[in-house]
Amino acid sequence: MKIARTEIGDVLLVEPVVHGDDRGFFLESWHAARYAEAGIVLPFVQDNHSRSVRGTLRGLHYQVVRPQGKLVRVVRGAIFDVAVDLRRGSPTFGRWVGTVLSDENRHQLWVPPGFAHGFYVTADSADVIYKCTDYYAREHESTLRWDDPAIGIEWPLANGCAPRLSPKDAAGLAFEEAPTYP
Repeated sequence: MKIARTEIGDVLLVEPVVHGDDRGFFLESWHAARYAEAGIVLPFVQDNHSRSVRGTLRGLHYQVVRPQGKLVRVVRGAIFDVAVDLRRGSPTFGRWVGTVLSDENRHQLWVPPGFAHGFYVTADSADVIYKCTDYYAREHESTLRWDDPAIGIEWPLANGCAPRLSPKDAAGLAFEEAPTYP
């Protein structure tokens, strides 16, 4: 597999080796020893699968208490996946990185603990699967405002239209009032 560091060096883009022929393809979506060599060594305790329609934006979610690292991939469709550094002691605090994950490129994004995570669906629909390093804890979840100008995420919104949001995501906190990591 190939590992590429993003502009925020702790967020990694993983390109698995794909073996394909006229029957289809095979790839390893997780191999503990190989991923450990790339620096992804936290244990995974929960796998999640979401399906969303075009124009849906999910996030930006995080848990300061019981922080989660996430290894994200798309098995159907395409998304623009985003990680925002919320670690106050980091030189990239408040910065974001984004990349396209799709069933065609088969890339994965490693979002370490200490980051808010979200995605925007750019295909008719998308099935997103992600491994988490800690359990979801509703009582500790926070949502960062998806369109906060202090962060300035350049979402690829279809025709500039507002995204489909859950009530929780529509009520996200502004960066300056959001809880952050040490």
